[in-house]
Amino acid sequence: MAEIFKITEVVGTSPTSFAEAVRAAVTEAARTIRHMSWFEVVEQRGRIAEGKVAEFQVTIKIGFKLER
Repeated sequence: MAEIFKITEVVGTSPTSFAEAVRAAVTEAARTIRHMSWFEVVEQRGRIAEGKVAEFQVTIKIGFKLER
């Protein structure tokens, strides 16, 4: 039987790094999405406040297996 996956897109943020923003997004998504298998970073950006990097932001796609 073939496996079927669905993709959802989420945004994670962190004051520390892009990697931490990815971890935050995956951790939060895991609260409501089961059977997550992979992620893909779609976009990286950040916020500047008072001339300094204030926040790292990433948009990621998360693939998860559909239940039958």
